[in-house]
Amino acid sequence: MQRQGSDGSAVIRFRAAGGLLLLAHLALVAWLTLRPLDVPWVTAANLQPLAGIKADLALGPVHAARRIGEGLLLLAPLGILLPMTGGRLAVSPWASLARTVATGALLSLGIELLQTAVPGQVVDVDSLLLNTSGVALAHLLVVPAGRARLRRRRSGRAAGPRKERGALLREEASQGRTPTIPRVGIAP
Repeated sequence: MQRQGSDGSAVIRFRAAGGLLLLAHLALVAWLTLRPLDVPWVTAANLQPLAGIKADLALGPVHAARRIGEGLLLLAPLGILLPMTGGRLAVSPWASLARTVATGALLSLGIELLQTAVPGQVVDVDSLLLNTSGVALAHLLVVPAGRARLRRRRSGRAAGPRKERGALLREEASQGRTPTIPRVGIAP
């Protein structure tokens, strides 16, 4: 955890808010993807990459846009919430992206594997691809710009009071001579 000066409590609040939002989003995702559906029939599992997307495109642009949009948006908030719970500003953008996308992919894989035991839910490898792409896109669109803005604000806040009190923060006037301790002889 990075605490610098008085920003320590702000970092803790930022991380706590991110953690709460992350838990709420994961609960929503679990409810949407792992609840049993009451359907008269179930399609076969799609284990061939991009086959479901091609089938959606064949049904028309509106249907395809809705299905692809759902896949991209389901886990997209993780691309923002995972770095938010980390609370780090000074981190490599590529390392952050790799960690976030890997976490999103593993979570999506876990959801797909859990769906094998849920009635009415079907495993779809295209969901894994779309969910992971959504996490990556959200991260790339928001996190680098947000971190840069927070870093500018932090550096501006650190330099701000000095500019406001410019005349007062000049070198302080001398306070007099440095006190000295008289030498005391050592008795034999």
